[in-house]
Formats: sequence, C-alpha cells, structure tokens
Amino acid sequence: MKKLGWYILIVVAIQSCKTKSKNEFGTLSEKRPNIIYIMADDHATKAISAYGHPIGKLAPTPNIDRIAEEGAIFMNNFCTNSICGPSRAVILTGKHSHINGFRMNGNRFDGDQPTFPKMLQKAGYNTALIGKWHLHGNPQGFDHWNILTDQGNYYNPDFIAINETTQKVDTTRIEGYATDIITEDALKYLDKVKDGKQPFLLMVQHKAPHRNWMPALRHLNKYDEVKFPLPDTYFTDHEGSIASKEQYQTIYRDMYEGHDLKMTLAKGTNELAHNPWTTDFDRMTTAQRDVWDKAYGPKNDAMHDANYNDEELALWKAQRYLQDYLATIASVDEGVGKILEYLKANGLEKNTIIIYTTDQGFYLGEKGWFDKRFMYEESLAMPMVMRYPAVIKPGTKVTALTQNLDFAETFLDFAEAEIPSDMQGKSLRPLVTKQTNDDVFRDAIYYHYYDFPAFHMVKKMYGVRTKRYKLIHVYDDIDQWELYDLKTDPKEINNLIDDDSYDDIERELRLKLGALQEKYLVTDKEFEKASPEAIQRNYKNFERLRGQPMEAYKH
Repeated sequence: MKKLGWYILIVVAIQSCKTKSKNEFGTLSEKRPNIIYIMADDHATKAISAYGHPIGKLAPTPNIDRIAEEGAIFMNNFCTNSICGPSRAVILTGKHSHINGFRMNGNRFDGDQPTFPKMLQKAGYNTALIGKWHLHGNPQGFDHWNILTDQGNYYNPDFIAINETTQKVDTTRIEGYATDIITEDALKYLDKVKDGKQPFLLMVQHKAPHRNWMPALRHLNKYDEVKFPLPDTYFTDHEGSIASKEQYQTIYRDMYEGHDLKMTLAKGTNELAHNPWTTDFDRMTTAQRDVWDKAYGPKNDAMHDANYNDEELALWKAQRYLQDYLATIASVDEGVGKILEYLKANGLEKNTIIIYTTDQGFYLGEKGWFDKRFMYEESLAMPMVMRYPAVIKPGTKVTALTQNLDFAETFLDFAEAEIPSDMQGKSLRPLVTKQTNDDVFRDAIYYHYYDFPAFHMVKKMYGVRTKRYKLIHVYDDIDQWELYDLKTDPKEINNLIDDDSYDDIERELRLKLGALQEKYLVTDKEFEKASPEAIQRNYKNFERLRGQPMEAYKH
C-alpha cells in the first residue's frame, strides 16, 4: 500500500511537470490566451459610440461597442506622447520615449531592443503584425508580418513583406481599400493558426482614420445627411495659452482644401483645390476615381453654389471633415465585426483576448482643431476596450489612470511570461479582473511631447495629470505653465496658473511632476531647445506646403 501511494505521488509529480513544460512552451493554447490587438490610427474617444458622446451616437461603432459590452471599457486611458511613431514605440517596449529612444517622428526606432512581441515569441507564441508599422526598418519579433509602406495609402496601398520563396523583402501594390485589405489578411493569418498548438499574438494596425480621411467607396455618402454637433470652442481666441495661439492645426485655416477636404477648384470640375500631396488620388484606378467623383461632385458643386462667407465656410469645412473622418471609421468597425465573428465561428472566442484601441486621441473641432500633439484631453486620451470571456466580466468599467505604457506588461502578464524589471508601466490585468481597486492603481500620469519645430508647430511640453488636475509646462521658444481643474473646466479653457486660490494645488502638482520624472529617469537632456534658425525654417516650410503666405502666429 505504501509503495502504491508513492507511485501515485510520482505519477502526479511527473504529470504536473509535463503540464508546466507544455504551458511554458506554448503547446497548450487553452492554458494561455491568444491575443488580438487591433489599433486604429488617430481614433478619437468621442468617435466610439460606447463612450456615449453625441458624435458617436450619430456615427455608431456597434462592433467596437460589442467588445466593451462583453468585456471592459477604459475611461481614463492616456498616451505618454501624442504622436504616431513614438506611441507605437512605447506600446512595443513598455518604456517612455526618452528610454526607448523614439521621441518624435523622424527618429529611428531601435528594433534590436527588447519588445513584448519578442518576449511572447520566446515564450512560445506565434506572432504576427499586419498593417501600419510606421517605425522604420523591418519589424522584429514576428513570425509573420505584412506592413504598409510608411503612412500607407487608403487606395491601392503598397505592402512590404518577406517573400517566403526567396526570403527577400518585397513591396507589392494591392488593389483595393487599405482597411479591408488589412482585415482580410488578418483573417487569413487566423486561418493558418486557429488549429495550431501555439497560442498566438496578432497585431492588426489600421491606417484609418489617419489624415487625409478617404472613406471606402461604399461609404462615400454615408454621412452626407448628418449634421454633426460642433464644440462650442470651435471658434476661440486661446486666451491663456501661447502654444494654442501659435499652432498650425486649425481646421478652417490649416487644412489643405483639396488633399484634406476634397474641395474642387470650381463648380463642374473634379480638379482638386490645393493638394500638395497628390499620390493619394493619383493611385486610384479609373473605375475607383469615377465612383469617387460621382459621389463628391454634387456635394462640391453645392458648396460652390452656396457662396459661403468666411464663418459659414469654416463651419462647412468642419462638417466635411467629420463626415469623412467618421466614414473611414465605419470600415474599421466592419473589420472588427468580421474578426469577432471569425473567433465565434471557430471556437476561439472564449480563450482570446481582443483589444481595440488607437495610438493617441484626436481633435474633432475642439478649439477649432484637428490632429493631436497637445496634452489637452482630446489628444491625450486613448479609447480602449478589452474582451476576455474567461476572466473579464461583461460591462466592466475601468476608471483607473492607465496608459499605453502599460500594454506590454499586460500582454506578458496574461501570457504568463516574465515582465522585465526595466519596463516602466504596470499590468492592467488586476484592473480588468477587479483584483485591484481602480483608485489605488496610479495617482498620476506623466506626459512628454518633443516634436518641435515640426509639422503643425506645436510646442514641446511635458506635464502631469491626476484624476482632477493637470499641470503643463510648455517650453523651447517660450516658457509657460498651464494649470487646469478638469472638474470645473473639462474643456481646458481657463488657465489657472496665476490664480492664487490654486497655489497649494500647483505646489502639489509640481512635487508630483518631479517625483514622476525621477521615477521614469528623465534627465536634463530631455529639455534641450531647438535653434531659432530651425524654428524659422519650419514656419516657412509650412507656408510653402500651405500654398500661400500665412500670418506667423507669433506672440
């Protein structure tokens, strides 16, 4: 009897070791979740109907909403640096821009450094990246990748991939619409791995709704009859913020009338107005352009007939912008729906984490703007929804202060892979499983934007945001502090930096800011100034692209 007992214990121990070994090397996919990470480019929180804004209700996103309803929605998720390439670098590395080395567009991302896809690959995951890369060089850490060249194009985009026969990198132009092509390629990848022994990571990264907002042919007239609400800050004097006065990202002043707004030179012609970048329209096939012109021709002719004054034209431009921007999101949402249905049809739903998010927020006319970059809420906030039926309860709401800095750690945590000690974020797993109280997760976030002088001429800035307050330091060719009470002034119009009644709050925020900079290893190098010559050169270059002399919005 004793011998039998020992025998049973030995068998159990061996079986336990085998199970652990299989789990470590990814041969039991049901033990570790698959991960599908879907990222749009420049998707504003207000443009997702799950967040309840009137714009989202007029342009619903039912499939993205479904992830929120069946999983978790993040209410206070933010980026560390509101611009495309740097945000992607933070997501991959779990480190702030000054640590991963990619501070601004134009820098080169060091692909040799540790990234979470490499770590998941090492832990036994099959990894894939499809869509927008935008980090220079070929992706590392992926078993399969097929990426857009640079920013990519909406119509007939060029893709870069490894030729499986020659093992060389090929560039191929694919006829069709970028969002649809990326979605279909993602589904093809899922077909290859759905029955495999390994768990998988699939990163689906869309171009849409990035500038210049070209909808799919089926959506060209989708919102023609919708009048979207414009923010009451659409026309504002930016009192209290020099940086806001001196930006070049105002819809009615800085958008290219042809390239961005698809306006024509005159009634009855399809020749675009100012269009410094022509490849987006020139690469369309004759058949595609014919459908496009038939859709936009009557709309543009009606605009010419209206003979708008300056204010009326500014309002018209905002509607055209929103109609196009939201129409590009429609195809993204359809793609999300196809992936959700694929998971359900193939029995992958329960054990797959699916995340939908973006690389940063975006302006939809607030303060008169498009684009991002500023530390104000519209560009700082990143919408995110996450579903994982095995552990996340439907309808979960996360109110903790979270960032893209946390994504890498979260994926590694769910995959039971080691999280490197030099990563600077925190796993979100305890939040979505409600093992950690939202209020104690993090008391403040750190932000730092470096890309000046550059496109849109938004100043360098860094700052701290708590649940209620925000302190921003704008620096380089100016030196200004801005303080906002988000409870009493959610639109961030009233700079309270000189309000004596907020002196105690300001002191607390400055101490918190210093503590975060110390925690994240921020050095004096991060505050270097650009030369006056470089600043002036960029202003002149922007005037050249604008196609006409511009007033220099200098203080």
